[in-house]
Amino acid sequence: MTPGARVQGAIDLLAAVSTWEKPADAVANAWFRDRRFIGGGDRREISARAWNVIRDWRKLTWRLRSDDARLLVAAALLLEGTPLARLDALYNGGPHSPRPLADTERAVLRPLEGADRLHPRMPDDVRLEVPAWILPRLRERFGNDTEAELAALLAEAPLDLRVNLLKVDRETARAALAAEGIEAVPTPHSPWGLRVAGRKPVVTGKAFRDGWIEIQDEGSQLVALLAGAAPGMRVLDYCAGAGGKTLALAMTMANKGHVVAADVSAPRLEGAVRRLRRAGVHNVERHLMETGDKWAKRRAGSFDRVLVDAPCTGTGTWRRNPDARLRLAETDLLQLVAKQGAILAAAARLVRPGGRLVYAVCSVLVEEGAGQVERFLAAEPGFRVVPAGEAWPGAPTSPNLSDTAYLATTPRRHGMDGFFAAVLERAA
Repeated sequence: MTPGARVQGAIDLLAAVSTWEKPADAVANAWFRDRRFIGGGDRREISARAWNVIRDWRKLTWRLRSDDARLLVAAALLLEGTPLARLDALYNGGPHSPRPLADTERAVLRPLEGADRLHPRMPDDVRLEVPAWILPRLRERFGNDTEAELAALLAEAPLDLRVNLLKVDRETARAALAAEGIEAVPTPHSPWGLRVAGRKPVVTGKAFRDGWIEIQDEGSQLVALLAGAAPGMRVLDYCAGAGGKTLALAMTMANKGHVVAADVSAPRLEGAVRRLRRAGVHNVERHLMETGDKWAKRRAGSFDRVLVDAPCTGTGTWRRNPDARLRLAETDLLQLVAKQGAILAAAARLVRPGGRLVYAVCSVLVEEGAGQVERFLAAEPGFRVVPAGEAWPGAPTSPNLSDTAYLATTPRRHGMDGFFAAVLERAA
């Protein structure tokens, strides 16, 4: 593709994504699937151009007073240092290239040539790329570190992998990736993790196809590790989805014992089947939770471990999903907090005396994390908090990932997604 055609591709992709009706990744995957003629290098360039605009969406639309994809891509190019003359060469009206800029468009764009990305009159929420309603909540969590934490949430995330110890050790998996031309380094906290810089075609390689590795952020790996699931236990992954943490739990159990992957979505559970098979996991049962289902009632108090990776705002994953901050409304948060409380209460009934309930969200908001746990403990005095350092199995020292008894990670402090996790033990 010509440079101009790549710019037009970014404009078209951005226009498709910016309805905000669906997650941007899902829209982009469908968009490229319909355009299989676009090669890998062109695909990466188009995606990067569109995602750069999404990361700066509030700043760009504030400057332009417009959300027109054509103008936004041009503005992003100018603020990255592209001269206006070069922009004219890209917007040249040639085959598959954007039509030339009109005089009115040039008048809007001209002040951005050589300008700083930040403008002194930008409101804080625009400058920090967050909804105005959420900023006080983020300040409650981070205090004086709010701007630095939000800057880290705007950066691109690395690719984290979990090595499947059922099949291979970390160094062997690392060597296999190196043979595929993918350099990986051990994650600093998870004993199973490998980190890859940038976007690499991991899923097309032999190590992935053979079930040696899974894509999983280090923070998510730590949540599974905190569960302390051991061989022979009965373990429930209560909001299993497509089974990412289910796989990690089965691995820590060495395929011995019984894991139930439960979810309200049949398609998500069905999506776990191929992953379980590829990983060589055979101690997992899937269960679809439906209205009127008596499954939970019959199994009350029977699980050694219950993991609740609750639906949440996903604020801790904004590096990977920058469009999520544009789709999130305050009403979404309020509904999610209520849903989390109901899920936590229901899951607690399944924990046996002396067993543990692990509550986790990929959120950095107090309401979804510590606040949710405090409300639960007030209603369920039969549970106590197990400090994260105590719950970390086999660790020589405290994981040092929290200032409290809870696990609380952020991209800035720990280089991983923002996760909150609490280990809650039921009285024997």
